[in-house]
Amino acid sequence: MGVIAEFGGHEKDLGGGFRVRRLLPALGRQSVGPFLFFDHFGPVTIEPAMDLDVRPHPHVGLATVTYLFDGAMMHRDSLGCVQRIEPGAINWMTAGRGIVHSERRPEDLATRSYGLHGLQLWAALPRSLEESDPSFVHTPAEDIPAFTAGAARGRVLVGNAFGCTSPVLAASPTLYVDLELDAGAEIVVPPLARELAVYPIDGAVRIDGRDVARQTMAVVDAERPFQLEAPRRVRLVLIGGDPLDGRRHLYWNFVSSRKERILAAAADWEARRFPGIEGDDTFIPLPENRPAP
Repeated sequence: MGVIAEFGGHEKDLGGGFRVRRLLPALGRQSVGPFLFFDHFGPVTIEPAMDLDVRPHPHVGLATVTYLFDGAMMHRDSLGCVQRIEPGAINWMTAGRGIVHSERRPEDLATRSYGLHGLQLWAALPRSLEESDPSFVHTPAEDIPAFTAGAARGRVLVGNAFGCTSPVLAASPTLYVDLELDAGAEIVVPPLARELAVYPIDGAVRIDGRDVARQTMAVVDAERPFQLEAPRRVRLVLIGGDPLDGRRHLYWNFVSSRKERILAAAADWEARRFPGIEGDDTFIPLPENRPAP
């Protein structure tokens, strides 16, 4: 059987009523490939009166990977990068030893209603790169390679699959594919990564004859091909890559192979020793549930 684990995630309020569906980390499963955090937000209609901006906050030891299906966000960070994020682009921010960023409503949308729908994933950095220099790289939608595989259409966002190679550079072998199947379509997915999961976004799928509900993550046996069927038209993503080189500690927005690094990052944020974002000195305090020494 292709599916070896399945989990449905839980709802999380990020503030201001902005709710996401969090699939990773899951009970009994911290990661799939390098990905140890998977948030699905929307589809939601953003009204002018709603305050859903993600204010400046820090990260260490990870890379954020933001991908939109609909809408727009404005990224700003402590490196001075300012980037409008729109559907189809990949935005890869490496935190390394420390970065601060915000994700706000673009000014031109301040008085308009608009849809917002997308995914944000975190990839843990290899231990040797956890304290690397921070960086931000925007890859526009037109640079992401597209493919057709039988009855499926897709784009290789990160990694290599279906004869395509993404220009996005990851810190370790990583796979991220956006895939669409029409109603009644079926394809055989070959082994693509050492660890692999399927996440159907807007409809159910069938994997080797097993039904997988909408917005449920299914980890598959990555060593063998599996049959993927769509009872109805569906959009899904494939994520995976090489396993992490050891378990990670997570607290708030910090990830590290060393717990003492998490404690140091929390202390640095509380003491305001992280670099700031020019023109935005909004401060978010640490959560009340502090990490134990």
